Amino acid sequence: MKQFTLELSKEAQRPIVILNKPFRLDAMLDTGATFPIWTADEDMIEEVGGKLTTPDVPFGGFGGMTTGNLYKIPNFCVGDLIFPSLPVIASPRKLPCQLLLSATMFSRLIYEIDDQHHHFNVTIPERESTVRNLAVKEENGRLHIFCNE
Repeated sequence: MKQFTLELSKEAQRPIVILNKPFRLDAMLDTGATFPIWTADEDMIEEVGGKLTTPDVPFGGFGGMTTGNLYKIPNFCVGDLIFPSLPVIASPRKLPCQLLLSATMFSRLIYEIDDQHHHFNVTIPERESTVRNLAVKEENGRLHIFCNE
């Protein structure tokens, strides 16, 4: 079993982690989200290596159905977790972060938001890999995302 801890912002009222690999980024944990969502300007996602794969995809979020552009970000890291090709939907919003980290990113892992000590703790069970491959599939006009090892 492997474990790692990321610091949560002490100033934010929401669980926001500061990611530093391969770039500095404020990311909010959204345990109700299915897709990682890029909330900042789309120029910034391209600056960090994101490549547009599908424009104007419909997805459920932010209180209903909306659309965004589907990107893939290569070699994205969250602590010890490596996402070789992270699918992200860009949907700019006024939020205190550039990225929403979805629950699907941590599928089959144990994670804890320790608000008292400002930590985000992640445990990777023996059967799970630190390399996380998220697959996007379309079914009946809706996008779904799955975590495959």
